[in-house]
Amino acid sequence: MEIKHLRSFVTLAEELHFGRAAQRLSIVQPALSMQIKMLEEELGVRLFERNRHSVALTEVGTLFLPEARATLYQSAHAADVARACGRGEIGRVRFGFVSSVLPQLLPRLIRSLHARFPRIELELKDMPGPDQAVALKNGQLDFGLMRLPATIPGIQTREVLQESFIVALPGDHPLVACTSLHPTDLSQLPVFILARRYAPGFYDEVMQALTHRGAHLQNATELGEFTTMLALVSAGLGVGLLPANAGRALPANVISRPLELQGYRATTGLAWTELNSAVKSTVFSLLDELFAPGQQPVEH
Repeated sequence: MEIKHLRSFVTLAEELHFGRAAQRLSIVQPALSMQIKMLEEELGVRLFERNRHSVALTEVGTLFLPEARATLYQSAHAADVARACGRGEIGRVRFGFVSSVLPQLLPRLIRSLHARFPRIELELKDMPGPDQAVALKNGQLDFGLMRLPATIPGIQTREVLQESFIVALPGDHPLVACTSLHPTDLSQLPVFILARRYAPGFYDEVMQALTHRGAHLQNATELGEFTTMLALVSAGLGVGLLPANAGRALPANVISRPLELQGYRATTGLAWTELNSAVKSTVFSLLDELFAPGQQPVEH
Protein backbone atom coordinates (compact mmCIF):
# COMPACT_ATOMS: atom_id res chain seq x y z
CA MET A 1 0.00 0.00 0.00
CA GLU A 2 1.61 3.23 -1.12
CA ILE A 3 1.19 6.60 0.56
CA LYS A 4 0.24 8.19 -2.76
CA HIS A 5 -2.64 5.71 -3.12
CA LEU A 6 -3.95 6.63 0.32
CA ARG A 7 -3.61 10.33 -0.48
CA SER A 8 -5.57 9.82 -3.71
CA PHE A 9 -8.27 7.89 -1.83
CA VAL A 10 -8.67 10.59 0.84
CA THR A 11 -8.75 13.38 -1.74
CA LEU A 12 -11.39 11.60 -3.82
CA ALA A 13 -13.41 10.83 -0.67
CA GLU A 14 -13.41 14.55 0.13
CA GLU A 15 -14.27 15.73 -3.39
CA LEU A 16 -16.44 12.81 -4.58
CA HIS A 17 -15.50 13.93 -8.06
CA PHE A 18 -12.64 12.47 -10.10
CA GLY A 19 -11.93 15.67 -12.02
CA ARG A 20 -11.68 17.92 -8.97
CA ALA A 21 -9.70 15.31 -7.02
CA ALA A 22 -7.24 14.86 -9.89
CA GLN A 23 -6.81 18.63 -10.09
CA ARG A 24 -6.05 18.86 -6.36
CA LEU A 25 -3.51 16.06 -6.70
CA SER A 26 -1.95 17.62 -9.81
CA ILE A 27 -2.36 14.40 -11.79
CA VAL A 28 -4.50 13.42 -14.75
CA GLN A 29 -7.86 11.77 -14.14
CA PRO A 30 -6.91 8.36 -15.68
CA ALA A 31 -3.93 8.17 -13.30
CA LEU A 32 -6.23 8.81 -10.32
CA SER A 33 -8.65 6.14 -11.52
CA MET A 34 -5.76 3.67 -11.83
CA GLN A 35 -4.49 4.43 -8.30
CA ILE A 36 -7.94 3.91 -6.78
CA LYS A 37 -8.34 0.67 -8.71
CA MET A 38 -4.92 -0.59 -7.54
CA LEU A 39 -5.79 0.25 -3.93
CA GLU A 40 -9.14 -1.54 -4.12
CA GLU A 41 -7.51 -4.59 -5.69
CA GLU A 42 -4.85 -4.70 -3.01
CA LEU A 43 -7.44 -4.45 -0.24
CA GLY A 44 -9.90 -6.74 -1.97
CA VAL A 45 -12.81 -4.36 -1.37
CA ARG A 46 -14.73 -1.62 -3.16
CA LEU A 47 -14.13 1.78 -1.63
CA PHE A 48 -16.34 3.81 -3.99
CA GLU A 49 -19.59 3.34 -5.86
CA ARG A 50 -19.29 5.26 -9.09
CA ASN A 51 -21.12 5.72 -12.34
CA ARG A 52 -21.19 8.37 -15.02
CA HIS A 53 -23.00 10.83 -12.82
CA SER A 54 -21.83 10.31 -9.22
CA VAL A 55 -19.14 9.01 -6.88
CA ALA A 56 -19.97 7.83 -3.36
CA LEU A 57 -18.11 6.06 -0.58
CA THR A 58 -19.13 2.50 0.13
CA GLU A 59 -19.65 1.41 3.73
CA VAL A 60 -16.13 -0.01 3.69
CA GLY A 61 -14.77 3.25 2.24
CA THR A 62 -16.49 5.26 4.97
CA LEU A 63 -14.85 3.14 7.68
CA PHE A 64 -11.50 3.17 5.90
CA LEU A 65 -11.38 6.97 5.51
CA PRO A 66 -10.40 7.94 9.10
CA GLU A 67 -7.78 5.17 9.16
CA ALA A 68 -6.29 6.43 5.89
CA ARG A 69 -6.23 10.00 7.22
CA ALA A 70 -4.48 8.84 10.41
CA THR A 71 -1.88 6.98 8.35
CA LEU A 72 -1.22 10.04 6.19
CA TYR A 73 -0.87 12.21 9.29
CA GLN A 74 1.57 9.78 10.90
CA SER A 75 3.57 9.57 7.69
CA ALA A 76 3.84 13.35 7.47
CA HIS A 77 4.73 13.55 11.17
CA ALA A 78 7.49 10.97 10.78
CA ALA A 79 8.95 12.88 7.85
CA ASP A 80 8.79 16.13 9.82
CA VAL A 81 10.59 14.56 12.78
CA ALA A 82 13.33 13.20 10.53
CA ARG A 83 13.86 16.57 8.83
CA ALA A 84 13.82 18.41 12.18
CA CYS A 85 16.43 16.00 13.53
CA GLY A 86 18.58 16.66 10.50
CA ARG A 87 18.32 20.41 11.13
CA GLY A 88 19.15 19.98 14.83
CA GLU A 89 15.72 21.21 15.95
CA ILE A 90 14.68 18.12 17.87
CA GLY A 91 16.46 15.80 20.26
CA ARG A 92 17.78 15.52 23.80
CA VAL A 93 20.80 17.35 25.20
CA ARG A 94 22.34 16.44 28.57
CA PHE A 95 23.75 19.28 30.66
CA GLY A 96 25.79 19.13 33.83
CA PHE A 97 25.93 22.30 35.91
CA VAL A 98 27.21 23.85 39.13
CA SER A 99 25.09 25.86 41.52
CA SER A 100 26.16 29.35 40.42
CA VAL A 101 24.37 28.97 37.08
CA LEU A 102 20.99 28.32 38.72
CA PRO A 103 19.80 31.88 39.48
CA GLN A 104 20.50 33.50 36.11
CA LEU A 105 22.47 31.69 33.42
CA LEU A 106 20.61 28.37 33.36
CA PRO A 107 17.09 29.88 33.39
CA ARG A 108 18.11 32.20 30.56
CA LEU A 109 19.33 29.25 28.52
CA ILE A 110 16.18 27.22 29.23
CA ARG A 111 13.83 30.07 28.31
CA SER A 112 15.70 30.85 25.08
CA LEU A 113 15.92 27.21 24.04
CA HIS A 114 12.23 26.60 24.72
CA ALA A 115 11.23 29.69 22.74
CA ARG A 116 13.46 28.94 19.73
CA PHE A 117 13.56 25.14 19.70
CA PRO A 118 10.62 23.78 21.75
CA ARG A 119 11.28 20.19 20.62
CA ILE A 120 14.78 20.08 22.09
CA GLU A 121 14.67 18.46 25.53
CA LEU A 122 17.21 19.41 28.20
CA GLU A 123 18.26 16.80 30.73
CA LEU A 124 19.86 18.64 33.66
CA LYS A 125 22.24 17.17 36.24
CA ASP A 126 23.64 19.07 39.22
CA MET A 127 27.24 17.87 39.59
CA PRO A 128 30.72 19.25 40.39
CA GLY A 129 33.25 19.99 37.68
CA PRO A 130 35.44 16.86 38.01
CA ASP A 131 32.36 14.63 37.78
CA GLN A 132 31.21 16.58 34.74
CA ALA A 133 34.58 16.02 33.10
CA VAL A 134 34.34 12.26 33.59
CA ALA A 135 30.76 12.22 32.28
CA LEU A 136 31.72 14.31 29.24
CA LYS A 137 34.55 11.93 28.35
CA ASN A 138 32.32 8.88 28.86
CA GLY A 139 29.59 10.30 26.64
CA GLN A 140 27.14 10.62 29.54
CA LEU A 141 26.95 14.42 29.16
CA ASP A 142 26.87 16.62 26.07
CA PHE A 143 27.80 19.88 27.78
CA GLY A 144 28.94 20.98 31.20
CA LEU A 145 28.77 24.28 33.03
CA MET A 146 31.72 24.15 35.42
CA ARG A 147 34.04 26.41 37.35
CA LEU A 148 37.12 27.61 35.53
CA PRO A 149 40.01 27.31 35.10
CA ALA A 150 39.74 23.63 34.19
CA THR A 151 42.51 22.33 31.97
CA ILE A 152 41.39 18.80 31.12
CA PRO A 153 42.77 16.83 28.14
CA GLY A 154 40.07 16.24 25.54
CA ILE A 155 37.69 18.84 26.92
CA GLN A 156 37.21 22.31 25.48
CA THR A 157 35.97 25.24 27.58
CA ARG A 158 34.87 28.82 27.11
CA GLU A 159 33.83 31.44 29.63
CA VAL A 160 30.11 32.19 30.08
CA LEU A 161 29.80 33.83 33.51
CA GLN A 162 31.86 35.96 35.88
CA GLU A 163 30.95 36.57 39.52
CA SER A 164 32.32 38.67 42.31
CA PHE A 165 32.78 37.10 45.75
CA ILE A 166 30.78 37.58 48.92
CA VAL A 167 31.22 36.57 52.53
CA ALA A 168 28.20 35.03 54.25
CA LEU A 169 28.00 36.05 57.91
CA PRO A 170 25.77 35.10 60.84
CA GLY A 171 23.30 37.89 61.43
CA ASP A 172 24.89 38.89 64.76
CA HIS A 173 28.50 38.84 63.53
CA PRO A 174 30.48 42.07 64.18
CA LEU A 175 31.53 42.28 60.48
CA VAL A 176 27.89 42.81 59.49
CA ALA A 177 28.47 46.45 60.41
CA CYS A 178 30.91 46.77 57.48
CA THR A 179 29.65 47.64 53.99
CA SER A 180 32.37 45.47 52.43
CA LEU A 181 35.18 43.25 53.65
CA HIS A 182 38.88 43.02 52.92
CA PRO A 183 40.47 39.56 52.63
CA THR A 184 42.54 40.21 55.77
CA ASP A 185 39.28 40.42 57.74
CA LEU A 186 39.00 36.64 57.26
CA SER A 187 42.46 35.66 58.49
CA GLN A 188 41.53 34.82 62.07
CA LEU A 189 37.99 33.58 61.43
CA PRO A 190 36.63 30.06 60.93
CA VAL A 191 35.97 30.18 57.16
CA PHE A 192 34.05 27.70 55.01
CA ILE A 193 35.26 27.32 51.43
CA LEU A 194 34.47 25.03 48.51
CA ALA A 195 36.63 21.91 48.71
CA ARG A 196 39.50 21.71 46.23
CA ARG A 197 38.45 18.31 44.90
CA TYR A 198 35.19 19.84 43.59
CA ALA A 199 36.93 22.60 41.61
CA PRO A 200 40.73 22.44 41.85
CA GLY A 201 41.47 25.33 39.47
CA PHE A 202 38.87 27.52 41.15
CA TYR A 203 40.18 26.69 44.63
CA ASP A 204 43.81 27.36 43.73
CA GLU A 205 43.05 30.73 42.16
CA VAL A 206 40.88 31.85 45.08
CA MET A 207 43.54 30.95 47.63
CA GLN A 208 46.17 32.70 45.54
CA ALA A 209 44.01 35.82 45.26
CA LEU A 210 43.52 35.87 49.03
CA THR A 211 47.23 35.37 49.71
CA HIS A 212 48.21 38.17 47.34
CA ARG A 213 45.98 40.48 49.35
CA GLY A 214 47.52 39.52 52.67
CA ALA A 215 44.95 37.00 53.85
CA HIS A 216 46.07 33.67 55.32
CA LEU A 217 43.12 31.51 56.28
CA GLN A 218 44.10 29.82 59.51
CA ASN A 219 40.82 28.00 60.17
CA ALA A 220 39.51 27.07 56.74
CA THR A 221 37.07 24.16 56.43
CA GLU A 222 36.44 22.65 53.00
CA LEU A 223 32.87 21.71 52.09
CA GLY A 224 31.23 20.17 49.05
CA GLU A 225 28.05 22.26 48.82
CA PHE A 226 27.33 25.95 49.21
CA THR A 227 23.93 25.08 50.71
CA THR A 228 25.70 23.17 53.49
CA MET A 229 28.06 26.09 53.95
CA LEU A 230 25.20 28.55 54.37
CA ALA A 231 23.42 26.27 56.84
CA LEU A 232 26.55 26.15 59.01
CA VAL A 233 26.89 29.93 58.78
CA SER A 234 23.26 30.28 59.85
CA ALA A 235 24.06 28.11 62.88
CA GLY A 236 26.85 30.52 63.82
CA LEU A 237 29.70 28.06 63.22
CA GLY A 238 31.71 30.28 60.89
CA VAL A 239 31.62 32.52 57.84
CA GLY A 240 31.35 31.40 54.21
CA LEU A 241 33.36 32.49 51.19
CA LEU A 242 31.40 31.99 47.98
CA PRO A 243 30.60 33.43 44.52
CA ALA A 244 27.80 35.98 44.44
CA ASN A 245 25.27 33.83 42.59
CA ALA A 246 25.67 30.97 45.04
CA GLY A 247 24.56 33.35 47.79
CA ARG A 248 21.47 34.80 46.13
CA ALA A 249 19.08 32.86 48.36
CA LEU A 250 20.39 33.23 51.88
CA PRO A 251 18.84 31.28 54.79
CA ALA A 252 17.54 32.91 57.94
CA ASN A 253 20.11 34.65 60.12
CA VAL A 254 22.63 34.98 57.28
CA ILE A 255 23.77 38.30 55.83
CA SER A 256 26.27 38.74 52.98
CA ARG A 257 28.87 41.40 52.38
CA PRO A 258 30.99 41.92 49.23
CA LEU A 259 34.62 40.82 49.42
CA GLU A 260 37.17 43.24 47.96
CA LEU A 261 39.37 41.23 45.61
CA GLN A 262 40.40 44.05 43.25
CA GLY A 263 38.67 42.72 40.16
CA TYR A 264 39.34 39.02 40.65
CA ARG A 265 36.18 37.05 39.85
CA ALA A 266 34.93 33.52 39.89
CA THR A 267 34.50 32.22 36.36
CA THR A 268 32.06 29.61 35.08
CA GLY A 269 32.59 28.07 31.68
CA LEU A 270 30.89 25.89 29.11
CA ALA A 271 32.66 22.55 28.60
CA TRP A 272 32.29 20.02 25.77
CA THR A 273 34.22 17.36 23.92
CA GLU A 274 32.91 17.48 20.33
CA LEU A 275 29.93 18.77 18.40
CA ASN A 276 29.14 15.48 16.70
CA SER A 277 25.38 15.85 16.22
CA ALA A 278 23.06 18.41 14.69
CA VAL A 279 21.23 19.06 17.96
CA LYS A 280 24.52 19.65 19.82
CA SER A 281 25.54 22.16 17.17
CA THR A 282 22.19 23.93 17.52
CA VAL A 283 22.51 24.27 21.29
CA PHE A 284 26.14 25.36 21.03
CA SER A 285 25.21 28.05 18.50
CA LEU A 286 22.49 29.32 20.83
CA LEU A 287 24.95 29.42 23.74
CA ASP A 288 27.43 31.25 21.54
CA GLU A 289 24.74 33.78 20.71
CA LEU A 290 23.63 34.25 24.31
CA PHE A 291 27.07 34.34 25.88
CA ALA A 292 29.35 35.59 23.11
CA PRO A 293 32.59 37.36 24.14
CA GLY A 294 31.64 40.74 25.53
CA GLN A 295 28.12 39.56 26.34
CA GLN A 296 28.86 37.26 29.28
CA PRO A 297 26.83 38.24 32.34
CA VAL A 298 28.97 39.70 35.09
CA GLU A 299 27.64 39.55 38.64
CA HIS A 300 28.67 42.39 40.95
